[in-house]
Amino acid sequence: MSLLRVRFIVILSFFLLVSGCAKHTLDPDGKTQLVLAQKRKTNSILETQAPAFFLQNTQNSYNRIGQVTAHGNAQTHQITINPNQPVFYVTALPFATPKGSYTNLIYRIHFIKQPFSLFPFHLGAGNNVGLLVILTLDAKGDIVLVTTAQTCGCYALTLPTHALPPNAYPPHWPLEPNSKIGVYGEELPSILPAVTTDDLLTITLRPEVHRVMEISVQKQEPVANQQVHASLTALDELKSLPLDDGTTTSLYYSHGPLRGHVKGAIKPWETLLLGLVSFDVFVGMDKEYGDTATSGNPFYTSLKLWNRNISDMNNFAGYLRFNGWQL
Repeated sequence: MSLLRVRFIVILSFFLLVSGCAKHTLDPDGKTQLVLAQKRKTNSILETQAPAFFLQNTQNSYNRIGQVTAHGNAQTHQITINPNQPVFYVTALPFATPKGSYTNLIYRIHFIKQPFSLFPFHLGAGNNVGLLVILTLDAKGDIVLVTTAQTCGCYALTLPTHALPPNAYPPHWPLEPNSKIGVYGEELPSILPAVTTDDLLTITLRPEVHRVMEISVQKQEPVANQQVHASLTALDELKSLPLDDGTTTSLYYSHGPLRGHVKGAIKPWETLLLGLVSFDVFVGMDKEYGDTATSGNPFYTSLKLWNRNISDMNNFAGYLRFNGWQL
């Protein structure tokens, strides 16, 4: 092995270690925000089951959930995120396994950016970043799984609730009370309580990197400096954003090698440090979620090339099998 290759591996390992373990220090005097779905009395399941997001250091605009907007004309335009208007982009998608039929409630949110930082190192620094929260309902309408992932496919994790039968868990899943699951420096409960209509499923995000640092099911809303309500908008509307000239455009590239990726979301550090390892020069770039046949871009959740298709979260039943879930 050449000396240059050894140096590259050492440098790559160092940055991955730093980015995985380093955590942004919370500002004790920083502002907090609880973002709830706006209630319109439609009794829509996407509305009644919507999670809440507890955000910290929201005095910085990049820590606030925003609305995806487009500016310019059909030939030349730019995608931006308005941090003063929180929006949940939502849809419901059915899927089936050999054991039953399920429905995924999908909530997609976006932020202006993950800011550049060397200490701590932000591997995923870039613009127009997002997060997915997917609630899996069984035939009775109970939430049995909670899945979160960055919209690049990074840091995907699925947690069961007590409504999921134990025989559906992956082998060796920690079942002890208060046990935790580690996800690249974050620790989350291995099993969530059952979610009733009186409960609030709350996702706490780490500032700057927008990583999920806590998921809780509680009766009372967390205390925040500010409580805001996000409008619920159909996920498909991200493909018809209005432009200044009266036309529309999509959040995603529709042609060429960037097809299915979020416009303006290239991650230079991830391309530099992981592009060669993953055989994907656009690794870490945020993507369309829903249907690989439509987007032309698998929402893979494993960097290993041979896992690209079997880890594709667009095929949710296959993604669950890949991770050992036995639904």
